[in-house]
Amino acid sequence: MASDFESRLKAYPFAEVEQAWTDRDAILYALGLGFGHDPLDAAQLPFVFEEAPGFSAVPTMAVVLAGPGFWARNPDTGIDWRKVLHGEQGMEIFRPLPTSGRVRATSRVTRVLDKGAGKGALIYVERDLIDAATDERIATLTSTTFARGNGGFGGEPGPQPVPHPIPGRAPDLEIDLPTLPQAALIYRLSGDRNPLHADPAIARQAGFAAPILHGLCTLGVAGHAILRGCCGYDASRLRALKLRFSSPVYPGETIRTQIWVDGGTVSFRARAVDRDVTVLDNGRAEIFGTATT
Repeated sequence: MASDFESRLKAYPFAEVEQAWTDRDAILYALGLGFGHDPLDAAQLPFVFEEAPGFSAVPTMAVVLAGPGFWARNPDTGIDWRKVLHGEQGMEIFRPLPTSGRVRATSRVTRVLDKGAGKGALIYVERDLIDAATDERIATLTSTTFARGNGGFGGEPGPQPVPHPIPGRAPDLEIDLPTLPQAALIYRLSGDRNPLHADPAIARQAGFAAPILHGLCTLGVAGHAILRGCCGYDASRLRALKLRFSSPVYPGETIRTQIWVDGGTVSFRARAVDRDVTVLDNGRAEIFGTATT
């Protein structure tokens, strides 16, 4: 029998969210990830210049569309929101994200696992992005929230999904992408305006030396590396991506994405080169056709 905490979350009344975006928003998202860092790189131009041949939205932009906001902060959830962490994020893309459009989505809690008293809970959330004009599904997004303050509520402890294993061999490819010192200030304009990513005083209160980069921005940088290294910058070829967040990134650091290619399946992890810290792990991406390297 489901606990009261689990039942409350699974019945949480998420509102339907509808969001429109324009080519300006698509370009701003790409700039927040660092596309265009080299203004002479013609391969990146179609993501930051609307007149470039093949103008495209970065596929990972799907993760910032029609989200539920910081719903865990609602007291009705019973979640200790001060102790939540974004543990995992995934996306499955069914057709390329247009450079402008309108989508609607309703989030839903699909599963809640109890890791035990003092060990926290895992909350799994899913949402479908539906094209408001055609009713076609564009993408399905999944996320796992680690609620550190909510363990021991009497729920099921598992089984917990096994993370995607990283191959034991040396990477087939490593791609270094720099982030701008102001990357978080640009990226927050794509939706997440948490002051932790902008205000040095609030960052220090949270135990960080400086404002940190959004986890979803780090995800986007790794997605950029896969687009570059495995898709020849063809946005239509990236079909799915999932990863675990390991450690925060500070804006201005270089992110090295290590990539293993097995046909159309790409395994990856990312490290902050400056501190030699793994920031994303257990990554898996699906590519249409055989990945190029």
